[in-house]
Amino acid sequence: MVRTATARRLAAATAYGGGSVALGGAALVALLREEARAARRRVEARTSKAPPPSGEGLYGRGRGKPIVFAVLGDSSAVGLGVERATETPGVLIAAGLAELAERPVRFVRAAVSGARSPQLADQVDQVLPERPDVALIMIGANDVTSRTSPSVAVAHLAEAVRRLTETGCEVVVGTCPDLGTIRPIGQPLRLLARRWSRQLAAAQTIAVVNAGGRTVSLGSVLGPAFASDHSMFSIDEFHPSAAGYAQAAAVLLPSVADAVGVWPAAADRGVRPIRRGTVRPVAQAAARAASRTGTEVQPAEVGGSDSGPWGPWALLRRRRPPEILTPEQAEESAGESAESPVGG
Repeated sequence: MVRTATARRLAAATAYGGGSVALGGAALVALLREEARAARRRVEARTSKAPPPSGEGLYGRGRGKPIVFAVLGDSSAVGLGVERATETPGVLIAAGLAELAERPVRFVRAAVSGARSPQLADQVDQVLPERPDVALIMIGANDVTSRTSPSVAVAHLAEAVRRLTETGCEVVVGTCPDLGTIRPIGQPLRLLARRWSRQLAAAQTIAVVNAGGRTVSLGSVLGPAFASDHSMFSIDEFHPSAAGYAQAAAVLLPSVADAVGVWPAAADRGVRPIRRGTVRPVAQAAARAASRTGTEVQPAEVGGSDSGPWGPWALLRRRRPPEILTPEQAEESAGESAESPVGG
């Protein structure tokens, strides 16, 4: 579990322009380099060189102005590892969002395989002319594997979120996944990779909430299932399979839908709260979310104030993932609803 003090330290390095936050000694860095090279060779040899089709376009039926949904980030946002656009997380979420909103959704993808957080600025430049209503960012794994300074990575993510929110766009960030589930990475590096990715996820959460966005923890969502079920991985054993991306999309969809006001309140009934007092200082919320399944963290107010003696307040929430439909299934469902007689 990530300690609150660690989350605060990482956030402070970002806020005050500090240098790289040391995540390990020289010996561990040397080990990381050697094992990372071996893992990278194994993964690259089996990774598809062609990303899936972008899937950009209009999804869903109904009248009204389409919701513009943008996806930014790295290969996890692209959907690398599957062959069809309809299996990628962006398209799955766009179709699900259209069904919930009963309005068309226009999907725009700026994510690029291999991207690190410093490259988000170019992706934001690409999507801003589209005037997105909501943006999903999935980033972090390549920052860890490339040894990008956490303070640098988080600062670039915060700036991307800030630029988007300043235009009125809602932002949801899927934080750094749990790299401890990656089978080509050997031990003890896999244990260290889990620790580093969770620390980065906690720092990302603090920065995103401070910038006006919300986060969803992907590390612990994908971790247990991926570690026990090899079908969640694609052939390269690094990127998710179609089943893996569908699971990630199911966890992210409620937060994306809620951000634009179309997530039904009834869907959250009966969901147990994380714990009493789910509104906490953001550093505590970030530390808790980093290792807990599908936890959403968003800005909150306490007593009419969005900040307390320990910094900004944040709300933790864990939603029940819905069933994810493919675009074809969503279209079929919409057609059946339209043909059903009113009043049954």
